[in-house]
Amino acid sequence: MAAPEFATDDERNTIEIFEFASPSVVYVNRLQVVRDRRSYDLLSIPRGAGTGFVWSEEGYIVTNYHVVEGALQVSITLPDQSSWPAKVVGLAADKDLAVLKIDAPKDKLRALPVGDSNELVVGRKVLAIGNPFGLDATLTTGIVSALGREIEAPNQRKIRNVIQTDAAINPGNSGGPLLNSEGELIGVNTMIYSPSGASAGIGFAIPVNIVKEIVPQLIEFGRLVRPVFGVEFAPAYWSRKAGVEGVALLHVAPGYPAALAGLRGARRGSWGRVELGDIVIALDDTPTRNQDEFLTVLEARQPGDEIVVHFVRDGRLEQTSVTLAEPQLD
Repeated sequence: MAAPEFATDDERNTIEIFEFASPSVVYVNRLQVVRDRRSYDLLSIPRGAGTGFVWSEEGYIVTNYHVVEGALQVSITLPDQSSWPAKVVGLAADKDLAVLKIDAPKDKLRALPVGDSNELVVGRKVLAIGNPFGLDATLTTGIVSALGREIEAPNQRKIRNVIQTDAAINPGNSGGPLLNSEGELIGVNTMIYSPSGASAGIGFAIPVNIVKEIVPQLIEFGRLVRPVFGVEFAPAYWSRKAGVEGVALLHVAPGYPAALAGLRGARRGSWGRVELGDIVIALDDTPTRNQDEFLTVLEARQPGDEIVVHFVRDGRLEQTSVTLAEPQLD
């Protein structure tokens, strides 16, 4: 008896996308260097693993920051099972993204086509490829469950406009691609919400439009590049102690935009007590109730932009204009 026909249009699409995209998905090995107790030789042993994908044929690999955080050595295993030492090119803890580089031949590397996460709608089909629990080249499918979610980055910054999906994402999937039904990259799988630690049908992916903005900066500069404001923040409890919801300034760097606009940091009074500096409560018309909101506003601006700063000084509401400067790049 012949097997029944099974390839529906949706099944055929799933098969085609996996066959097309899986050669671009890699295994990220985080290694720890230890000394052998008997021979005293240095050995590299696995410390953790995750997923990544080929960004370009020049050998750039994208993964999550938390996949390689603190790693002394990283290696990449390609789909043909060849292994390559990886150099960490750039890290962005704020967005949980990292860029690595390997010196593999171009014919072994195939970059994924990049989509537009602004075109996503709830209900659209998505596919995730990764290495859950060390099982390589694993495919799961689902839909976009929600848009505009907010998750916490490894450094406690907020990542906004995150994609929520019910495609199963498990430990080891982190850093892998989330694809649409056209085989385009539309997100980077980064975390799950689960009381048990295993997939509970709530996964999150960093939208590709953030990735497109961040990855070129990491390749060129090794870090995120923001326009310069020129301040150092005080601890959050300073503003709470003053009864003001905002960001207290600890130090204002001389010669930088904030200082040129007249903003003040904390200072010591005549009796040696620390006197509170300015507390920024809004940039333009956007409230800055904490440091994350302050930095989020700056990320959307360019050097040379003028920004209106609303702040509290000695209990009085004041404002000034700050012209953002070019970052100083090494």
